Amino acid sequence: MKAVILGTATTVIAIGALLLWANLPQPGMPPDVAADEVVIEKAARRLVLYRKGTPIKSYEIALGRQPVGPKRTEGDRRTPEGRYTIDDRKSDSAFHLALHISYPNAADIARAQAEGLAPGGDIMIHGIRNGLGWIGRLHRRFDWTAGCVAVTNSEIEEIWRAVPDHTPVEIVP
Repeated sequence: MKAVILGTATTVIAIGALLLWANLPQPGMPPDVAADEVVIEKAARRLVLYRKGTPIKSYEIALGRQPVGPKRTEGDRRTPEGRYTIDDRKSDSAFHLALHISYPNAADIARAQAEGLAPGGDIMIHGIRNGLGWIGRLHRRFDWTAGCVAVTNSEIEEIWRAVPDHTPVEIVP
């Protein structure tokens, strides 16, 4: 009986330590810093904010469940590749804040139409699903979105402040 209690206590402590690590505060950016470009590097699972060609902060990310290759059609769970902009903000998203990316662009629409497909849409940079923010950095252990780019809730708050509307976004393989 002592072994079971000791094992259970050890498990609870390990889970608690993991959740504590997943939610430890990370160094932030000064509140007055503004990015003029966002680059999303899919293979590296990294989002980088730039100002005048100089990186100012990078974030580890999770992508769509099918991360290799560009988005081709609605529901393919891929994150697009190409040049876009931040064209909207959603504070009432199902996820903790969301910056909408202007996918599909004209080339995406033309390609999809040529293939007889719908290109899809609603691609965003967002935090964790509402109510699950306690997961913190653990969300990055696998690609889980439907094609979006996900960061932690504290990271999306920082990105939300630093990235103005109409900021260019480049998504590279």
